[in-house]
Amino acid sequence: MAYIINLKTHSDPRGNLTVVEKEIPFDVKRFFYIYKVDESVRGGHRHKTTRQAAICIHGSCIVSNDNGRLKEEFPLDHPQKCLILEPEDWHTMHHFTPDAVLLVMASTLFDPKDYIYEPYNNRI
Repeated sequence: MAYIINLKTHSDPRGNLTVVEKEIPFDVKRFFYIYKVDESVRGGHRHKTTRQAAICIHGSCIVSNDNGRLKEEFPLDHPQKCLILEPEDWHTMHHFTPDAVLLVMASTLFDPKDYIYEPYNNRI
């Protein structure tokens, strides 16, 4: 099940420094970032094994999640918020602000065979 963790931030008159160190519950093998998104919906998949950590480091977006039992929405609107996505979390990212930069860290290298694009069939 997806969940938010708050990242430790050190602030002083010079600015803020947010640290991602031991907070991510997996070893990061890959990272990517999404930016300059129009009105499109990104994502639309889940994984067989990959875990992910998503941080909107600038601007904001919404991540909609369905793990087959529970549907939730997670606004990522501050760079201290980190959304942990488990493999079973079928997710989409949408409502990006024009200045949004979404950083995603993954537990595996890219493998197209790891992706499951069909949403859960749990609608009444």
